[in-house]
Amino acid sequence: MKLLLTHTPQARRQYYGARALARLKELVEVVLHEGDAPLDPAGVIAAARDVDFIVADRSTAVPGEIFAGLPGLRVVMRSAIDIRNIDVAAASAAGILVTHAEAGFVKSVVELTLGFLVDLSRGMSRATAAYQEGRVPEIRVGRQLAGSTVGIVGYGRIARDLGPLLATMGMTVLVSDPYAQVDDRRLVKLPMEELLARSDYVICLAIANEETENLLDAAAFARMKPDAFFINMSRGNLVDEAALAAALGEGRIAGAAMDVGRAPDQMPSPGLARRPNVIATPHIGGLTPPASESQAMDTVRQVEALVRGEVPPGAVNVARWIRRR
Repeated sequence: MKLLLTHTPQARRQYYGARALARLKELVEVVLHEGDAPLDPAGVIAAARDVDFIVADRSTAVPGEIFAGLPGLRVVMRSAIDIRNIDVAAASAAGILVTHAEAGFVKSVVELTLGFLVDLSRGMSRATAAYQEGRVPEIRVGRQLAGSTVGIVGYGRIARDLGPLLATMGMTVLVSDPYAQVDDRRLVKLPMEELLARSDYVICLAIANEETENLLDAAAFARMKPDAFFINMSRGNLVDEAALAAALGEGRIAGAAMDVGRAPDQMPSPGLARRPNVIATPHIGGLTPPASESQAMDTVRQVEALVRGEVPPGAVNVARWIRRR
């Protein structure tokens, strides 16, 4: 059996790792992408002419034309939980299985979120930039996290780790998610409108789908307190960026932090990132060795299952999987 790993060399180092790659090579013949730029659909077809499996990185789109051009392809795997770069409907129509990895990035994203909370509250990035530019930093009174109120929009894996941690730190933790049950008595579930009005910090952790497109819009930012901070750790398409820019520019909220946005590869949008009351990082929430290796090893476990003739973990369309042999 043969597998294409679409990651560029740099992406392999950062998001896949030597241990997972070595184990893959013990299981199947591995074709590596050695170019510096991500493969386009024609490049994927050319590289995967006779492969059984593809492990796709986040920068490689897998549209329907790929399935038509690769009649021998059986499975497309993502070394992450987000499979929006794969046309799952087209894969299902072609009888190809699609899988995703587990959320091995949770701890790393939680830690970066804590860093954003502290930085927004105490102005560390702002003071550091001033010192590095040879200026005397402005001394501002900060905000203590203990005793403050944080609102978490979306109650998935990250929120379930983050919420109790913030409560332990002495924060009042509010949660809004119409589809989730909140059993932790330290957390208070509220409608989103009330959460926005009460929170000193609003952290967006909702799932990105059609229903949540522009979930945080002008009306949402208008409900927030003028001294509140907004943090986006989910996906850029949850936020109406024009509305956020207006709220920041007009001082209707105090500031924002983001690890994601609507720029290519889910990066923060440069127009927002350059604002003086914004902290931005280039989509690095899950970019730590434990997080990357956890998800890479998930794809290894999937290949192990496939080699044994089993349905791999993380399968999303097994009922439509016709190309099993």
